[in-house]
Amino acid sequence: MVTLYGIKNCDTVKKARRWLEQAGIDYQFHDFRSDGLEAHQVQSWVDVLGWESILNKRSTTWRKLPEDTKNSLGENNLVSLLLEQPTLIKRPVLDKQGQIHLGFKETDYQQIFS
Repeated sequence: MVTLYGIKNCDTVKKARRWLEQAGIDYQFHDFRSDGLEAHQVQSWVDVLGWESILNKRSTTWRKLPEDTKNSLGENNLVSLLLEQPTLIKRPVLDKQGQIHLGFKETDYQQIFS
């Protein structure tokens, strides 16, 4: 089972979806905004990828956060913030049979699905 997590209007997510479709890979798309996220799921991504990797500091949402929130952020309070503001999660998150991958690069996807 392959699940791609992200938001449907994200350009990188669109590229990943297009690549999967062109490669003929059957996948399920899970939109952070409309489908929601579970705390245990986000925590497992943080455990596997590291909290600093999963946090999208280039997002508009990050730039709009108060400085005290940014400065006090850490592994202990990140999951609750990501559940509250899912656009802070780097996208896409690919779950291929329990293996978690972050972002999209065509060469990486070719390796993952070879």
